[in-house]
Amino acid sequence: MGLARCLAAAFLFLFLLGLTTSQRAVTVQKGPLYRVRGSHVTLWCKVSGYQGPAEQNFQWSIYLPSAPEREVQIVSTVDPSFPYAIYTQRVRSRGIFVERLQGDAVLLHITELQERDAGEYECHTPNTDERYFGSYSAKTSLSVIADTLLASMAPQALTLSEGDAVELTCEVSTSTDQHTHLSVGWFLLQGAGDHHAKEVLTLSKDFILKPGPSYEQRFLEGSVGLNKVGNTTYKLFIRGVEPSDQGQLYCEAAEWIEDPDETWKDISRKQTERTSLAVVSQGRDLSVDIAAAERSLSEGDTLQLNCVVGAPKSSSRHFKVLWLLNSVEVAMVDHHGVFIWEEEYKERAKLGQLRGFKQSNTVYVLTISEVGLKDKGTYQCSVSEMKTPGDSYSIQTNVSSGIQVNVKPVESHMRLSVSTSTPRITVGDSLILHCEVQGATGPVSVQWWHLLPQHPGHRVLVAAMEQDGTLSLGSAYQDGQTRGSLRLEKDTSGTFTLVIPSTLDEDDGGQYRCEATQWPRGWNWTEKGEAAVTVSSMESKLQVATEDSSVEIASSNTAIECRIVFAQNNSQFAVTWYRLPPLADATPLQIIRANYSSILEYGSKFSSPEQKSRFLSQRVSSSVFQLQILSADFRDEGRYYCVVEEWLWLVDGWYKLGEGASGRTTVKFKPPEHGLQMERTNHSLSAREGEEVVLPCRLRGAQLPGTLLSATWFQANSSGRASALLTLRYDGTMEYPQERLAGRLYLRRLSTGDFSLTLSSVERGDAGAYYCQLQQWQQQSEGKDWALQASACSGYTQLTTIPPESTVLSRICSSPSLLNFILYLPLVLILLLALAVFCCYCKFRKSKKGNITGSQLMELEGDGEVKKT
Repeated sequence: MGLARCLAAAFLFLFLLGLTTSQRAVTVQKGPLYRVRGSHVTLWCKVSGYQGPAEQNFQWSIYLPSAPEREVQIVSTVDPSFPYAIYTQRVRSRGIFVERLQGDAVLLHITELQERDAGEYECHTPNTDERYFGSYSAKTSLSVIADTLLASMAPQALTLSEGDAVELTCEVSTSTDQHTHLSVGWFLLQGAGDHHAKEVLTLSKDFILKPGPSYEQRFLEGSVGLNKVGNTTYKLFIRGVEPSDQGQLYCEAAEWIEDPDETWKDISRKQTERTSLAVVSQGRDLSVDIAAAERSLSEGDTLQLNCVVGAPKSSSRHFKVLWLLNSVEVAMVDHHGVFIWEEEYKERAKLGQLRGFKQSNTVYVLTISEVGLKDKGTYQCSVSEMKTPGDSYSIQTNVSSGIQVNVKPVESHMRLSVSTSTPRITVGDSLILHCEVQGATGPVSVQWWHLLPQHPGHRVLVAAMEQDGTLSLGSAYQDGQTRGSLRLEKDTSGTFTLVIPSTLDEDDGGQYRCEATQWPRGWNWTEKGEAAVTVSSMESKLQVATEDSSVEIASSNTAIECRIVFAQNNSQFAVTWYRLPPLADATPLQIIRANYSSILEYGSKFSSPEQKSRFLSQRVSSSVFQLQILSADFRDEGRYYCVVEEWLWLVDGWYKLGEGASGRTTVKFKPPEHGLQMERTNHSLSAREGEEVVLPCRLRGAQLPGTLLSATWFQANSSGRASALLTLRYDGTMEYPQERLAGRLYLRRLSTGDFSLTLSSVERGDAGAYYCQLQQWQQQSEGKDWALQASACSGYTQLTTIPPESTVLSRICSSPSLLNFILYLPLVLILLLALAVFCCYCKFRKSKKGNITGSQLMELEGDGEVKKT
């Protein structure tokens, strides 16, 4: 029993020790944050895992960029004397204050941000726990940027009649270096005070148009809208003002930035001057109503619209009616009832697809048969009353009514399958192509086209069959003596078969396209499909060397080789040289072509006199061709290859047997390094995820007079392949080849020769080797281009990323004293437990040897001796 009690006491001690263990954690708003000078800024801070009272205290300090190691105290929730002198007045005047959101969360307010407020902010919570365990402060960074947002509108005083149109222009721009979005909104102020402003229409930061509640219906009808013209101009238009539009209109622009926590913050807002709008209501006894038999139609249906005019004594009054679609005039009915169509609708009216008439003096009808998608939208009937029959331009009143009509596309179930029975043939053989049409619900017409391989983008009509079976041939295929009598036939299964009895030459090869068009109820669908055919005079045995190679140049002449491994003895060769652009999927650029007669033809990008003088193709042996590049420089860097064509004379002319492409030759420019020296020491840096790190790149010695420097930073991955991150050109412009990194990379140039790279918000994927390349440029003479004079690279900086401090273990490991305590604590507890168990065991043994009774055992003294009774 004694041993069991000792063990229970020891384990109870360990259990109670574990229950009292808690960890304090302070978190602050994630940075870096960018805010505009003069704006109201807030930073939140909260604490969790604490002991003590529910209401915790907070103290805010700043570490300025000029002294990043020195703490400058700002404000405290508990100590009025906490602020340093430079902040005392602002804290007393509530220019800086702390708002308590709840007992363990606060907001730091800076009501008018100043440039000197930029720095690293620290939120500290004084300890209320029984012992120190956890974090008691957290930091975030704040940058102060200039307010470059501008919004302007010329003030006006407008008086319009009800139904008139109005357009207002707002100019909005910003020139901040940060990645920001703009929102532009129009507001109507009615009455005194800004709290009476109504939202008219806003283009959000996400480029979405959002009307205000009272303008939503008019926005959907298209009578209220906003157009962006150019980069800075925003135009609000209202077609048909109403008395409710009366008041003062102004434009408000806001600049938004995305914080590191992926929330968007408006950092600046600007309002323009106001335009006063007065709307004169026209007292009328005239009304208009427009109605449709069906407002939702499918393609091919018939739309009928009725415009009904309400007016007392209508038989003795005279009206002019305008039909409009999406505010564009379709037709006019004069007061005699004559329909006059707009120019673009006259042809459809002649075909009977459009009809309009005056049913009575108050009823006007518009009918559109076989409607298409272009016929959907908002239809309006606008009625004007004439004072006298002879004065058609004297309008007394004007009213209109609109209706929304939707036209749904009819889905086509037609499917197309194109194939050939003769995929590979020789010159003179027949060519047979099949076009199978399935799922057609109406008449089908078919056209066969030949896509010319020697002229990309061009096509030639071979044959066509109309819906009624009428056959026609393309102009190049009408002579039956060249290729024989072409046939285009349709069988019962819906397959259209094209037969070319005799191919003329290899140019008859390539892609053949079938286009099938279905014509139900006046509109059409077209499906396309292609099949490839190869036509050759015989199978070529040409082989071209395909090994890749590389060449280094340094402002001198160089040559790239193209070698034929095997070909027929009596063949002639045409060689075309190409250069591959940097983008992987870009089209190769033709430099120069030497045909089988050695006649040179330059590509469009290399046809200038300067380029022709620098590039030359020549044959240096029976099997080797060379591309000569004269006076090569850094512009000639890239990958080059050749395409060799084998040609043979066969009875009546030259015929191409085949072709082959060589391997890629990589040309690299190695400029001289004299006159440009860099620090080439290798570095190793580590940074925790989310932190900021600076990678060194510095020029040794002074920059030569009359020269400019450009800098490019590279990251090399584990395979050794380097990719460019950013380039500072010699003219001061910045380029980011990887746009996703633009917001995290920038150069903080503390001196003219310092091109160190700052990488903010470090991520796991940022680990790797970094280096920079500097290039020295000099202008040859006034008005001439800048030429590269020298180039040099820095040493490598190996960056290692560390996971964020998200666990208790990482916090323990980052604190040596706490780590030592934790490491030795279990050992101490184990020793104490072992000692207690050992003592209990020894006393128990002594009681057995001395025949001590249970009551005597209870009287053991602290020294372990038995007290005799």
